Amino acid sequence: MQFHLSEEQLAIQDSLRGTLAETVNRDVLHALVDSEDDFHPASWRSLCELGLMGIAVAEEAGGAGLGLVDAALAVEVAGEAGAPGPLVGQMLTAIALSRCDSSAVREQYLDGVVAGDSVATLAWNNAPEPGGWEVATDGVTVTGTVRFVQAAHAAKLFLVGTVGGGMALVAAGEGVEITAQPSTDRSRKMAAVTFANAPVVHAFDAGSPTVNWLFNAALVLFAADAFGGAERCLEMSVSYAKEREQFGHPIGQFQALKHQLATMALEVESARGLLWYAAYALDSNLPDAQHAAAMAKAHISDRAVSVARAAVAAHGGIGYTWEYGLNIWFRRAAANAALLGSAAQHRERAAQMRESAGA
Repeated sequence: MQFHLSEEQLAIQDSLRGTLAETVNRDVLHALVDSEDDFHPASWRSLCELGLMGIAVAEEAGGAGLGLVDAALAVEVAGEAGAPGPLVGQMLTAIALSRCDSSAVREQYLDGVVAGDSVATLAWNNAPEPGGWEVATDGVTVTGTVRFVQAAHAAKLFLVGTVGGGMALVAAGEGVEITAQPSTDRSRKMAAVTFANAPVVHAFDAGSPTVNWLFNAALVLFAADAFGGAERCLEMSVSYAKEREQFGHPIGQFQALKHQLATMALEVESARGLLWYAAYALDSNLPDAQHAAAMAKAHISDRAVSVARAAVAAHGGIGYTWEYGLNIWFRRAAANAALLGSAAQHRERAAQMRESAGA
């Protein structure tokens, strides 16, 4: 059994890091955070050129033919960089389209989503499972409001969660109204989207394997984004501890800070295997895949918030300033922790799964 990443997977991450270092550098990220724009075309195009949007779509459908593990590794690097754009929503919409049973819908939309030319985003209420969604559909139209939708103004397609646990693809335009709303995460600004008898492009039945798989994949991918952010917070803290001096010595030499950084590193590294396994379990359709996804979302989002808080403390006063930028990952960690249900809700779900399985 292979417990390490392959050379190809490491190459994907290295290539993505290099690209994001150029397109989402410090100045670009600060300008985006300070603006009201919810989309950054230049960085989005750079991700599209790497083929990330169809990374988990089969080759015969125009994708890269890889899996959720590879998608999670890419999202991890995006979270590490604080990259804008609805990367998770785009990846999942591409997978949804590739699995839909309408050849006409696939022909009309799949190539554009895989290429990134048609921006797609998730419009799901923050319920911890599909059955908690509130947007109603009759299979022909959808009606209701979803808050905290990423890149809504740029989106051409919305993957909407519907009452009872179904999903529907809805195109921007008729019956779709977007209202900007304040959100914690300034790197991925969000809006409220109201659907007023908006026409359905394609509907996925409640309880179908596709819907359940997409939801659990979303949990894993948002956990991956949180994990990448935690890595960035740790890296920034270690670098600062080596450079900042007090009493003529780098502050990293002081025992209290050494212990704090070691605790942060333990929180990050111990979560890595959980993330990889959750993605692998979904790729392999293992019996505990849903449980692994719930635990990955719960534990990693919790740890990301904890590490971000510790990073602010490790930096002292400068960590609280807007200009330094640590707040970007602190806010992103808080948003990831809230998306699609809290850690407590997913731990409760995981416990119920174990109980139902007799474990």
